[in-house]
Amino acid sequence: MPSRAAPTTQSPPVPAGLTRDQLLEIYRYLRLTRTLEERLTALYRQSKVIGGLFRSLGQEAESVGSAYALSRGPNQDILSPLIRNLGSMLVMGAEPIAILRQYMAKAESPTRGRELNVHFNDLEKGYLGQISHLGDMVPVMAGIALTFKLRGEPRVGLVYVGDGATSTGTFHEGLNFAAVQKVPLVVIAEYNRWAYSTPPEKQFAVKDLAEKAKGYGIPAVTVDGNDVLAVYEATKSAVERARRGHGVQFVEVKTYRRKGHAEHDDQHYVPKEELDWWAKQNDPVDRYVTQLVRNEWAEERELKAIDDRVKVEIDQATDACVDEPLPPGESALSGAYADPRTAPRHWYRSL
Repeated sequence: MPSRAAPTTQSPPVPAGLTRDQLLEIYRYLRLTRTLEERLTALYRQSKVIGGLFRSLGQEAESVGSAYALSRGPNQDILSPLIRNLGSMLVMGAEPIAILRQYMAKAESPTRGRELNVHFNDLEKGYLGQISHLGDMVPVMAGIALTFKLRGEPRVGLVYVGDGATSTGTFHEGLNFAAVQKVPLVVIAEYNRWAYSTPPEKQFAVKDLAEKAKGYGIPAVTVDGNDVLAVYEATKSAVERARRGHGVQFVEVKTYRRKGHAEHDDQHYVPKEELDWWAKQNDPVDRYVTQLVRNEWAEERELKAIDDRVKVEIDQATDACVDEPLPPGESALSGAYADPRTAPRHWYRSL
């Protein structure tokens, strides 16, 4: 490949108004997401992860690309990730050591061992942890976006939902409320082909999730969720429209869940040839590497250097926390609304 210093042909313009440094930063977040999850998988197999492990393998591009379109710093936008949106949290500033501690329920984890995986918040960095009931974060984020509108703040909320969550009542109720109130909310709908073990044709009759949003008068687009730049451009446009007062925006990302619902799920219900095709032909990280090198936006040595730095970062984070203690049992009552040790006898007998 010709040198960047003296190219023999002019490189294509960098897309979506991004700088070359930003293209490399996006690559770093993709690689950081995958490497961190690979480390978590190794820890899970060593029985060091407490609870379930949820992977985003094959979906990293839609999380990173969408979050990268949000405003960070002053007038911080807020997003609500699901279990497969670790990449979006990393973009907003979540640190790998915090993720590792959280999955291992360490005493120094963000929730001090009271919660697991990505169920935690940092509103200063711009992410609000999910609750387990899928679809429920749509009305929650609609309410948060409504406060932005009422206060006249130029901020946007972004919420992720999977294709299975679009079949829940709270998704539709929240979407309708957000549309009527014209709140600055962007909904990222992940068409990843599986709602746990249920394929799309057994849960809804529409071809595209975007059709569901249009029924509420919401502008909706469908993009290739494994193309990180396509996701970024679509989300950036949606965020700008929401910020200008045009109400809810809906972005459907067509992607694929290459792991089971969680690490314990063996995916026996998924055809092996289907998994192989997505791994070999449509991996989002590999596709982005090809884009960067082919268009001469980056050199292979630069990407290799990022890979090496990410590995060192994850190694150092793991070494720093893997042997940390779990929280002491008595700390479970700290911050609780009621202390069962001092509550009336009839109160806890009725529980």
